[in-house]
Amino acid sequence: MSVIKVPEADAAGWRCAACDEPMSMKPVELEYLESLFKVELPVCAKCGYVLIPEGLAGGKMHQVEQLLEDK
Repeated sequence: MSVIKVPEADAAGWRCAACDEPMSMKPVELEYLESLFKVELPVCAKCGYVLIPEGLAGGKMHQVEQLLEDK
């Protein structure tokens, strides 16, 4: 499975709210309606918290959700 790189997701300047560790870009698996996607997103190296930036959630991710729901 190839990794989807999203230009809107950037770890620069983000820190984990729980650990105060800097976030770094890593591939994570996202599942929606029995479809699995490997996407590079900001992740906390200490606790594994994944950040989905608001622009990505309300933009491309929302568009993909609508496409999957229409199938």
